[in-house]
Amino acid sequence: MDGGARVPEQRRPGTAGAGPDVPSAAGSGLRFSVLGPVRAWRGGEPLATGSPQQRALLAALLLREGRTATAGELIDAVWGGEPPQQALAAIRTYASRLRKILGAGVLVSEAGGYAIRSSSPDALDLTAAESLAADAEKARQADGPGRARGLMSEALGLWDGEPLANVPGPYAETQRARLQEWRLQLLESRLDMDLEQGCHAEAVSELTALTAAHPLRERLRELLMLALYRSGRQAEALAVYADTRRLLADELGVDPRPGLSELQQRILRADPALAEPAAPAAEPAATSVRPAQLPATVPDFTGRASFVTELSDVLSAASAETGSGPVMAVSAVAGIGGVGKTTLAVHVAHAARSAFPDGQLYVDLQGAGARAAEPVTVLGSFLRALGTADTAIPDTLEERAALYRSTLDGRRVLVLLDNARDAAQVRPLLPGTEGCAALITGRVRMVDLVGAHLVDLDVMSPEEALLLFTRIVGRERVAAEREAALDVVAACGFLPLAIRIAASRLAARRTWTVSVLAAKLADERRRLDELQAGDLAVKATFELGYGHLEPGQARAFCLLGLADGPDISLAAAAAVLDLDVEETEDLLESLVDTSLLESAAPGRYRYHDLVRLYARACAQRDDLPPAQRDAAMSRLLDFYLATASRSYTAERPGDRTVTHLEPVGVPGRTFADVTEALDWLHTEAECLLACVSQCLGPATLRRAVDLLLTAIDLAESGAGSRRYETVALAARDAAARLGDAHAERRARIILAQVLSHAGLFEEAEQEAAQADVLCQDATADPWSSSSAPNQRGIIANCTGRYADAEIYLLRAIEAFRSDANRPGEASAVCNLSRVLGSMGRSDEAVELVRRGIEIYDDLGLTVRLANARYASGIVLTQADRTTEALEELHEALKIFVESRQRLWEGTTHFRIAQAHLTARRPAQAAQHAEQALATGCIGGEWMRANALSLLGTALAALGQSDRARACWVDALAIHEAAGAPEADEVRCLLTPVAAA
Repeated sequence: MDGGARVPEQRRPGTAGAGPDVPSAAGSGLRFSVLGPVRAWRGGEPLATGSPQQRALLAALLLREGRTATAGELIDAVWGGEPPQQALAAIRTYASRLRKILGAGVLVSEAGGYAIRSSSPDALDLTAAESLAADAEKARQADGPGRARGLMSEALGLWDGEPLANVPGPYAETQRARLQEWRLQLLESRLDMDLEQGCHAEAVSELTALTAAHPLRERLRELLMLALYRSGRQAEALAVYADTRRLLADELGVDPRPGLSELQQRILRADPALAEPAAPAAEPAATSVRPAQLPATVPDFTGRASFVTELSDVLSAASAETGSGPVMAVSAVAGIGGVGKTTLAVHVAHAARSAFPDGQLYVDLQGAGARAAEPVTVLGSFLRALGTADTAIPDTLEERAALYRSTLDGRRVLVLLDNARDAAQVRPLLPGTEGCAALITGRVRMVDLVGAHLVDLDVMSPEEALLLFTRIVGRERVAAEREAALDVVAACGFLPLAIRIAASRLAARRTWTVSVLAAKLADERRRLDELQAGDLAVKATFELGYGHLEPGQARAFCLLGLADGPDISLAAAAAVLDLDVEETEDLLESLVDTSLLESAAPGRYRYHDLVRLYARACAQRDDLPPAQRDAAMSRLLDFYLATASRSYTAERPGDRTVTHLEPVGVPGRTFADVTEALDWLHTEAECLLACVSQCLGPATLRRAVDLLLTAIDLAESGAGSRRYETVALAARDAAARLGDAHAERRARIILAQVLSHAGLFEEAEQEAAQADVLCQDATADPWSSSSAPNQRGIIANCTGRYADAEIYLLRAIEAFRSDANRPGEASAVCNLSRVLGSMGRSDEAVELVRRGIEIYDDLGLTVRLANARYASGIVLTQADRTTEALEELHEALKIFVESRQRLWEGTTHFRIAQAHLTARRPAQAAQHAEQALATGCIGGEWMRANALSLLGTALAALGQSDRARACWVDALAIHEAAGAPEADEVRCLLTPVAAA
């Protein structure tokens, strides 16, 4: 069962094909299926296959794969030992009808029997599945699980429900059982490959459902234990073993097989070998990914001999296998910008590659820019490079750092952390074991990095500087003008980056002499006086390019550098420059040609972090007065607000929110459909939030808050929730500081919504209540006056204060109606229906939610309709109308998936699990609860605890009491830490288990 999955049926080779004069099924465009209902198609058109007995005959012939079946065999297949009196005549009638349906030459008569001829292996889905499964096993042996997993999934995808569905007869019954067993074998094989690929979280959900459906299948239990253990759920993994042992003893009177018992012992010992997927025995070299991320070293590396020797000695000691070196070597190279830290580190790292055979990792930490890389993001990238699946990468910095160190344990890997901000940024990125080493570069001398070997890199000596210049420009040109060359490198302050830029420009211009370049550098307008002052050293080199720009280019260079986003789209750049898109593109492409701007992707541009600093320095000089700089940022804000408003409206037709926004002076872009609008919003997420952060001054505050409001989907989808919350906090504080009540109440309502999504209901209520107080002002706008009580009603419902929730939501409904905001009214109505359902007023709740759905249907909304159907599913579950509830929830789930609302998708899985549990279907409940845990939910840790509690209840109903207890213990810990009232409910669940 654990080997290669095959159909356990003997096959006679060479019988599938037809003779040269016999038309094949494939030739006539016919396809057949038996891995589901028995069906036939010609091209894309389905064919009528007749009565159940006629389909039984067709199935019997198809499963013989071209071999002839006698009339007697077919009679036995269709009717078994008690055929009707006219069985032979019936067989002939069925065959005649099928021959007419399928066409001449497909169903043939020979030797007193019948056969179906097909020369194509793709004509029958079973044959195609066999071929894919065989290819998967070969690929697994040859290349590992990556491609094999896809082939196996493709094979399994050919199933369409129960094989030979509704086909009568003993032969069909036997073949049905055989094919179902084979499918289970394929599933086990594919799940095994899932675990090899690190897809533990997805596997847990599927395995939970499969073990519930096939409780005595020990291989599935073994895979579930391993998936749970690798997902950090050791207690549940051990509980699965306890449940299995008890079930086998009760049902069969046997103990678990040795492999299952051995796995339990390895989990108890926390066997390190279990933490990583096992590679195929035939391919030990494929046990891990070997990253090779170092940038290319420069071919003209010059000088620095003493530093190269010093750093190489440290790396050699770290990689030595004698054990006499330090536990883990760290070298930190510090110096001013442009001094050559990266070039030196990359050169040394390449020279040491052979000493670190398990790979080299590299990252630019962007420490010199305004937005340094977050360690949690870098760790995610490193873990992926080391072979960790996305689904196995935890969320928090501490968990990622721990997994990163564990992954590097026993390996010899070199980590190059380039352009670091400070020691705090790099600490989580350091390996923790002997045999690994880290090279760090940065402008700050990291004296607080314990155990680090510190290297202070100074500028080049005059000799080294001249040698670098000569290698780039050419020996003949420098030899003819040696004094001028010395003037050039001196004007560059012997700074390697400045020398390289100057020499490269000269090398690209054959008509220039060295003296021409020296004369240009002698002009102090083209370089800075203080080359030793931090970033100013780099500015001197950029001055060479900036001084040659036309006025329009220089203006664009300065203005675009003002925006904080990681990059900028062409349309947004046009708004900043107040030009049309075509003229803007010409300007930006000319800047790309000068290397002052980079083309990040078609239609998107970005600065290197040091060039951005230089551009801002230029803008803040006499080039552009403050009024022009402020106007440029105001236009960018207007563009983002106008476009985000259209994205918001695309998902919410009829919503009057956009009519209450601040006016803008830039039209923004338009969208063809909702998908395009969502694509834009998620692509621009970082840029939008960066713009809000930059525009929290008096003149732009209200528009910045409105931009947050129209980009609320970023918080609801989970794509940028944390960053969104940070910006919302800053907006609230700025509004309060400036005394702008209008902006403050909106910011607080937005923040309350974000905090509610994170399950922080106490903090959310504080924000919503303060916003509600501010709404009592006569100047309160309609959006705030309706949204504040609506949000308070949502929070009160989540915290069990149903009477308060009803009061708030009735206020909200009245306010939305006063504003003629029908989508808002529908939202509040659906929220109120959930409250009434929780209060036991089911009939009123169902009536209300139907009203909300009717409003959304009339307006043609999509995501908001999903919210209404989600609410409907909840109240119908509360009314014990689970069939209707599940229909509504599955409709909601489909829309949430299409709209990329990941957190709502997970929350809907939780509600589906609730409905299944109410309907006493614990296996399905457990499966959807697992999917909710794997996807994440609105409500953060609070909702995670609820999902764990529900999963435990479903598992207990399936007889898996030990694993159920493990889920409840985890849920209780979360609720107790948050002081949530649900903790009492979980304690009640644990009490009878403890007493037992």
